Amino acid sequence: MRTLLIGIDSGTQSTKALVVDANTGKVAGAGSQAYDLIPDLPAGHKEQHPQTWIDAAAAAIRQALRQAKAKSTEVVAIGVSGQQHGFVPLDADGQVIRPAKLWCDTSTADECEEIMKKVGGTKATIRSLGNLVLPGFTASKILWLKKREPKNYARLDTVLLPHDYLNFWLTGERVMEYGDASGTALFNVKSRRWSDAVIKAIDPGLKDKLPKLIKSDQPAGNLHPDTARYLGLSADVVVSAGGGDNMLGAIGTGNTRPGVITASFGTSGTIYACADEPVIDPDGEIAAFCDSTNRWLPLLCTMNVTVATELIRNDFKWTHERFAAEAEKAPAGSDGLLLLPYLEGERTPNVPDGTGVWLGANQRTFTAQHFARAAMEGVTLGMNYGLRRLMDLGVKPKQIRATGGGSNSKVWRQIMADIFNTEVVTLMVGEGAAYGAALQALWCWRLQKGEQVGIDEITDQFVTLNDAETAEPIRENVEVYEELQALQDETSVALRNVFTRHRKFVNRSI
Repeated sequence: MRTLLIGIDSGTQSTKALVVDANTGKVAGAGSQAYDLIPDLPAGHKEQHPQTWIDAAAAAIRQALRQAKAKSTEVVAIGVSGQQHGFVPLDADGQVIRPAKLWCDTSTADECEEIMKKVGGTKATIRSLGNLVLPGFTASKILWLKKREPKNYARLDTVLLPHDYLNFWLTGERVMEYGDASGTALFNVKSRRWSDAVIKAIDPGLKDKLPKLIKSDQPAGNLHPDTARYLGLSADVVVSAGGGDNMLGAIGTGNTRPGVITASFGTSGTIYACADEPVIDPDGEIAAFCDSTNRWLPLLCTMNVTVATELIRNDFKWTHERFAAEAEKAPAGSDGLLLLPYLEGERTPNVPDGTGVWLGANQRTFTAQHFARAAMEGVTLGMNYGLRRLMDLGVKPKQIRATGGGSNSKVWRQIMADIFNTEVVTLMVGEGAAYGAALQALWCWRLQKGEQVGIDEITDQFVTLNDAETAEPIRENVEVYEELQALQDETSVALRNVFTRHRKFVNRSI
């Protein structure tokens, strides 16, 4: 009989599930379920119903189990990866009070400023957390609820993140592990404790509403009997601590020791590394997160990657293959057509009022090919802004492991290699977060059995590169993109005040 693991990745647009053989690391079955955000909300507001994640996870798990032809007794452990920073408010009965505000919600910029002002400013906030309080993080969403929906806030009993809520559904336990907790802006990444200063700035009583913290190698619990029956599994199944999608993506790409860097090209873009000590950015642009292996994960996040490319692709009604083919027809640098890709505002750099800007549109560049390539280039240059900041803090890339939807494109992988000026590789298992969730579940299960095993031993054994998709930098293109990078950086800085004035104008017009 096989020994099987289930890895779940609950994202903004879909939930994916993998059934993985614990002995070989091979994927035996996969399933997925797509969904949307709640429509017609005001600008900057991004929300989903947590029940959507449960329904999608159950559907994806059943698909994966069917494809794997799995018996219920073969599954021994489940791990959950989830979109970070979202705020799931539960009442005392464990019921969701209102839809979850998501990582991409930028409506709480004023609350961020209020919290940091009460803490003592930027430097004091970084001392208290290791991070700034940014609109994407959870803390400002809690204050938003307190100020804007006081009746709902009065019912608040427990603060959970999306992956915690799925763990709660699976086990009935309200817990949070260090990696995802470090993305709340309520948590001191150096001491691995809740920050009293930030909590006091929101509500001194908030500390009683925060869940128990657990280490990354601890189980969240065992499968609850009701959920076990619903999924057709055994109640003996171990549910690992899980983590945020970037933390589990690190595990799934073998980024479990210093020197490896992962770049995730999904709805958002992230670049992160494994560190044995906290990497604190005094300017607050790089997130000083904990990871989901009990170490640290210095990370940069941009909010607009496939957000931008999908806008172009859908507008031209192209398949992904046609989009890539058209982009390949334009030269490196798109003849000067440059996208400032702040379609959803931006987090790195911190420009919550930002919008998308096309620079260099003229008769020569006003073609479908140029816009397609410039979209790919613009979002990658945006990520490179943060990568260069990571390098300033001492994180040196020897190789970048690309994951997410954007990594499936050959032309985009070459653009990555040229802009990052570093070798770019992909993995044999493309679903890094779901695979990482399964591997963390394996780690937890083996530790619970009394084995002495490190997560890096597991990733060394099972995570393999897809050598056929390696991209090396092309010197001529590297030089082109260095010039384009400087233009994008200068344009971003020059337009900060314009973005703020534009937001005020739009708010008056609505």
